[in-house]
Amino acid sequence: MSHRAVRPRARRALVTAPSDPLALLRSKSYMVLLVLAAIIGVPVSAAAYFFLALVSELQGWVFTSLPKALGFDSEPLWWPIPPLLLAGVLVALTIRYLPGTGGRSPADGFKAGEGPPPGIDLPGIVLAAFTTLSLGVVLGPEGPLVALGAGLGALAVRLVKRDAPPRVQSVLAAAGSFAAISTLLGSPLTGAFLLMEASGLGGAMMQLVLVPGLLAAGVGSLMFVGLDAWTGLGTFSLAIPGLPHVGAPTGAEFLWAVAIGIMAVPVGSGIRWLALFLRPYSERWIVPVTAAVGLAIAGLAIAFAAATGKSSSEVLFSGQSALGPLIANSADYTVGALLLLIVCKGLAYGISLSCFRGGPTFPALFIGAAGGMALSHLPGLPLVDGVALGIGAMSVVMLRLPLTSVLLATLLLASDGLMVMPLVIVAVVVSYVASARLAPPPGAPSATAASPEPHEPRPRPDRTA
Repeated sequence: MSHRAVRPRARRALVTAPSDPLALLRSKSYMVLLVLAAIIGVPVSAAAYFFLALVSELQGWVFTSLPKALGFDSEPLWWPIPPLLLAGVLVALTIRYLPGTGGRSPADGFKAGEGPPPGIDLPGIVLAAFTTLSLGVVLGPEGPLVALGAGLGALAVRLVKRDAPPRVQSVLAAAGSFAAISTLLGSPLTGAFLLMEASGLGGAMMQLVLVPGLLAAGVGSLMFVGLDAWTGLGTFSLAIPGLPHVGAPTGAEFLWAVAIGIMAVPVGSGIRWLALFLRPYSERWIVPVTAAVGLAIAGLAIAFAAATGKSSSEVLFSGQSALGPLIANSADYTVGALLLLIVCKGLAYGISLSCFRGGPTFPALFIGAAGGMALSHLPGLPLVDGVALGIGAMSVVMLRLPLTSVLLATLLLASDGLMVMPLVIVAVVVSYVASARLAPPPGAPSATAASPEPHEPRPRPDRTA
């Protein structure tokens, strides 16, 4: 057999499912794959870093610097109206006219493993997410970052080798997703668990994707740290430092874990129902409905600020950067202010999911933390325990990813998280089972059944020519 006949067979090694996955892990082709994953992690993580930095800078300019430049001493009460209206119009136009409809709808929850988006869809995904995040809509960056990382990873493979096997493209696209959110959730491991659990990886495929993905996540984490040292723009991590120490769990705290797990179900289910109820209307009348939703978000933020005297930004945005200050300044919030914050943020979150583009994770964490803070005013529930239980319970109801929800609630709270992890597991399991039992069975009518039109993807012109 000639040398020419051997090389194509070697290139096909990653295409067919191996009978022995460990043999593939020991193969030379897999070593090459690891090197490519590490290389791809550098530009993808850099792109994610500067995307987040630019979003942060524009948020500060629109809501802090611009009002002062126009002669106001501080942000006027009505200030959220113009940027939220602009966000609605721009995102709607992006969804309507650019390829890819701005990415996936976040109302379906966090999903991964559906394949990288085509390169032609990336500008629309980036623009819709950038507008959503920068102008105050209540969604997070993780969904678009995963799509951006996967798209850039697959695009890099095609640029290097156009005839690369499909499985190689899939593995490196997944590595790009790992790199893009490597430190966003407080730890590369949390991001890795999020992607693995959301994509349903298992068996040989998990072994195939896990190691390149973790390598890309590690490189991405180092890139975030290095770019922070170089630019001083921050690391954009959700990890919360400086929390008070907590003791060993008690019987009362166990009962609170069960109670919070149950209470989170109607809150999260109501938010999801609202999003799915409104989504068909936004798909049929995308520009007016999305603009109206932007105005409604602004109205909720203004109502909270007027009623409590606090900043409207606590209702706006994903809550990623506001979560730490919220917990640190818990003594400044009355129970009434926290309950109003949960109502306004929850409504804004639900309607944001219906038509804007972003991720569903961070608002769920913020609402869960606020709920735990409110309940900590009752006997038997320390503040940190309440925050951890609320984060875990709300995130599992909204994401339906129990392992990731436990990790989010524990790793974000640093050393305290290890002490409360058993309680978090109880709350997450209770919420997960209760929400699954309350979910409609397959084939049952959903919230969209009474919509003006069935929920179907809008046809687009063929751009493959």
